[in-house]
Amino acid sequence: MPQPYPRKLNLWKRGLGTVPESVWEETELETLVLADNGLTEVSERIGGLKRLRMLDLGHNQLTAVPEAIGELEGLTDFLYLHDNHLSSLPPSIGRLTKLRYLNLSENDFSELPEAVTRMAGLIELRIDGNQIAVLPDSIGRLERLRELHLRNNKMASLPESIGQLKELQQIDLRGNPLVVLPDGLAGLPRLAKLDLRWVDSLEPPAWLLTLEARGCAVYL
Repeated sequence: MPQPYPRKLNLWKRGLGTVPESVWEETELETLVLADNGLTEVSERIGGLKRLRMLDLGHNQLTAVPEAIGELEGLTDFLYLHDNHLSSLPPSIGRLTKLRYLNLSENDFSELPEAVTRMAGLIELRIDGNQIAVLPDSIGRLERLRELHLRNNKMASLPESIGQLKELQQIDLRGNPLVVLPDGLAGLPRLAKLDLRWVDSLEPPAWLLTLEARGCAVYL
């Protein structure tokens, strides 16, 4: 009997340096883990892995993501790009509209790439530990978002459009130099956790008491 194609390939922490060309031949893969391998680039051939549902490129040395990542339109579960040296993403990544979890933490972003706000299926977005000073107004497009993690960035404020995230349950703003919060946060019906620890620059708005009264955990 012919051997079944592998659906999962875990190459975590193998010291690869570069991705073996044979990986791109595994077109039936649904899970590919390439984390912690000292990778500095990923081939455009990754676009051929049409069945991928989860891709882990975290803990590498990447300064760019291939344009072909936008061809992985079946990517639904997780995309890990954290702990690299990324400062931008290709516009094509906005085509990953079925993706539910994206981790961009611990990179070199000074702004959230606009393409991310076109990823309408996102439920959880992590961009901790970057240099982001301003979120785009288009963040309001992510209407399915439940968790937004922004810890240790450079934000003094948030856009009013954050009030459009009606499914948002958690927002982590720890370690940002915030001086003001948008009133729209107070109207988010599902908000259950607002984390403002290590924020010494903010005069807490009166409506935080209203949030707490309705059951939202506010951490100061």
